[in-house]
Amino acid sequence: MAVDAAPSGEAPAGRLAGRWVPWLVIGLWLALAAVMVPLSGKLSSVTTDSAVDTLPAGSESTKVAVLEDSLPGGEDNTFVFVYHRAGGMTDADRATVERHHDTLTKRYPPGVTAAGGEDEGPATRPSTDGKAMMFTLQVSTTYGAPEAVVGPLRDAARERPAGLELEVTGPAAVDGDMDAIFDGIDLQVFLTTVVVVTLLLILTYRSPVLWFIPLVVVGAAALTAMATVYLLVKGFGVVVNDQNSALLTILVFGVGTDYALLLIARYREALHHHENVRVAMVHALRGAAPAIVASAATVVAGLLCLLAADLNSTSGLGPIGAAGILCALVAMLTLFPAVLVVLGRRIFWPAVPRFSTAVAEKPGLWGRLGTAISRRRWVATLGSLGVLGVLAIGLAGNTGALREQEQFLSAPESVTGFTVLRQHFPELGGQPMTIFTRPAYQERVLDVVKGTSGVAMAIPEETSGGWANISVFPTDAPDTVAEYDTIKRVRTAVHAVSGAEAIVGGPSAENLDTEVTTSRDEKVVIPLVLAVVLIVLGLLLRAIVAPLVLMATVVVSFAAAFGGSVFVFDTILGFKGVDYSVPLLAFMFLVALGVDYNIFLASRAREETVRLGTREGMLKALSATGGVITSAGLVLAATFAVLATLPLVLLIEVGFLVAFGVLLDALLVRSVLVPALTLVIGRRIWWPSRLSRPAAEPPNRQQSLADDEGLALQR
Repeated sequence: MAVDAAPSGEAPAGRLAGRWVPWLVIGLWLALAAVMVPLSGKLSSVTTDSAVDTLPAGSESTKVAVLEDSLPGGEDNTFVFVYHRAGGMTDADRATVERHHDTLTKRYPPGVTAAGGEDEGPATRPSTDGKAMMFTLQVSTTYGAPEAVVGPLRDAARERPAGLELEVTGPAAVDGDMDAIFDGIDLQVFLTTVVVVTLLLILTYRSPVLWFIPLVVVGAAALTAMATVYLLVKGFGVVVNDQNSALLTILVFGVGTDYALLLIARYREALHHHENVRVAMVHALRGAAPAIVASAATVVAGLLCLLAADLNSTSGLGPIGAAGILCALVAMLTLFPAVLVVLGRRIFWPAVPRFSTAVAEKPGLWGRLGTAISRRRWVATLGSLGVLGVLAIGLAGNTGALREQEQFLSAPESVTGFTVLRQHFPELGGQPMTIFTRPAYQERVLDVVKGTSGVAMAIPEETSGGWANISVFPTDAPDTVAEYDTIKRVRTAVHAVSGAEAIVGGPSAENLDTEVTTSRDEKVVIPLVLAVVLIVLGLLLRAIVAPLVLMATVVVSFAAAFGGSVFVFDTILGFKGVDYSVPLLAFMFLVALGVDYNIFLASRAREETVRLGTREGMLKALSATGGVITSAGLVLAATFAVLATLPLVLLIEVGFLVAFGVLLDALLVRSVLVPALTLVIGRRIWWPSRLSRPAAEPPNRQQSLADDEGLALQR
């Protein structure tokens, strides 16, 4: 194939190919790094996992949490100490419990209150079966966060008679064990991701040097993104929790590496056609940048749709993720090309691309795959849809929501403690609800609550700040349907007390409100994401049919990935359900990120169609992009799979589902289904653009067009 000689290619490159441009870009990035790197280290200082910052913005339980934080004593953390012996509590056991109780009340004033309240009996409470004792401890937040307190509490009660078991549980202990998992998670995710991406880049390029350049530039983008998010928190009050901070790292490394792979592939092609490396890079950018920008725009627009979510942690992910994607985009289209140009062709050693006036095209694996698809386009289409359909059957499995106690891969003491508590104190087996009401109505609200089905006991607490507090213990286990029904009945009952202004919250009520709000957010955000992605695809491809086809394939791919993942979660991993936040997060990432590969393929196909026609254009695009998109898919899947190494079911489910979905998109949907559908539909895929008209086909294709389409119909 003939190529442009260097002189004819240099003129159109213009000033962008000047010798000073790469050095200027690198200098600007060094100046930016001097400002942003110190700020990136401050992101952890503004990361929060407080209930108010993660709960639904307008929910009833959020209002209770806000009141608890604002009232005196409302910032206390509740721990429950459950002692038990299989053969029954001995006198020594009971004396040990009393001693621990007295020691802890002195160490953490104001101290403990009995589960039945100060007027309901002694501070320590024996079980009716004589095999257990328990007490609750209210620890002020001035002593530290739950994860900082729960360890010393367990250590303080370590000395006890042989055979006497103890579990420190309660809402604060669960929070402490959960926070312990996230402790240092940013560094763990960062280092693991770097190792994974490094290995994949080395395997991809088989070069002792080339892998290092995209890794360094993506690292610079990640640090810039962290600094940008820190500024967003300070300037606009964006909420960042540990989960979103970890996802930010995954997004930047995964997407940034994808962009690097695509640009390097175009750059390598251009180096065969242009002797001057700067000119080659300009042409590579002209070829790759539109698809990369469209891809980034799709992901950013989709992430910003999360701002419509009512759940604070979900809506906060929108600007956080968008900032990360934009930083990756800017770095990979400015700093990365500049570094590659400065280092020259030798960066590709030992497989250095040589300039030649005639580059022989080899069909390769992807060229042969395209030819096979062209010959059996209907078989490829129906076969691909069949595989996706079989995987989607997994959606009939257990998609119920996980309970909070089932979030841990290995149940910590706080979770096993709830089981023991429920076994020996069935009347206290649920997590307590907190009701705030106006003091004048406390007795009326109390009577109404006591008469509500599913309530074991209701205890009046202190009055302060114009509000009276009531603690309510449900009879059912935490985060079960029965307990949620009790919470709903209690809310209905107290809301009926006119003038009381009663609101119901507490840990289980927070989980209920979060689940309900997430369901609402799915109904709002998912259609928004689909509409935004469709618009971006329409603008990029300047067509209607092609974007609709691509969107349909991505949605089917998501259903297949979700179904296949549910089967793995339920049958192989033994999870008790799917975390309520997983479907929306997975849909967001798989639609916004999964459509990337279709964008890269379809944009190249449109570019080639102008010269070669629809059939040859798609085959040429598949041959040219097959290897790089597959590599990009493997990298992105591997980066999300890093989440599956963490001991929390939510992150395992998100990591596995997104990784599996990305692989489906890259290896089946983009490689087989989209090319097959394009060949089946023919030039009409570009309707209503001019490429859909017979006159737009190259002269050598117009004559055989009818025969080709007729043959396709026969097949």
